[in-house]
Amino acid sequence: MNPLKSIPGTIISGFILAGIIIAILDPSRINLLHITVWFHVLAGIVWIGLLYYFNFIQVPAIGKALSEADSGGPGPAAINKYVAPNALFWFRWGALATWITGVSALESLAKGGAIKAFTLTDGWVTIGIGAWLGTIMLFNVWGLIWPNQKKILGIVEATPEQIASAKVVALMASRTNTLLSIPMLLCMTGHMHGFAF
Repeated sequence: MNPLKSIPGTIISGFILAGIIIAILDPSRINLLHITVWFHVLAGIVWIGLLYYFNFIQVPAIGKALSEADSGGPGPAAINKYVAPNALFWFRWGALATWITGVSALESLAKGGAIKAFTLTDGWVTIGIGAWLGTIMLFNVWGLIWPNQKKILGIVEATPEQIASAKVVALMASRTNTLLSIPMLLCMTGHMHGFAF
């Protein structure tokens, strides 16, 4: 059986290969921080990858599908019915997993590391700014994007006026997260890779 023919098989195979690499390199050097940061990065790739997918691919595609619907085009129904709910599931849970593993990684760096980061203690300012940006982004996902997407996709009942308003709120929150992701990633990588600030 080819593991690449299923998503779970592919993911399990990836973890097995990673385990083999760890065993070859020296498993005695792996610690909780390494594992936590690894999972933080994996979850972050899911979250930010989907954020970029929504902003750079799906939203423009739905706009184009809507503009072509009157001239016999397919309209946005397939994306809104089959793609968006599944992508939003991974998006919102990826956001939460990224935040939880991020806070865990901060704690693994030093006792009270999360508090030091969130209070912008000297030596923790860069990562702290990144943590705050990530926290704002998490709030946007769960407090603004997801509740409004449920209205847009018909998961909850909404009037046409509520749906129109929800589209604006969800888009602006998503675009805000895209904007914030750029300095957030700078701060996250900068802390661990010796940026001068």
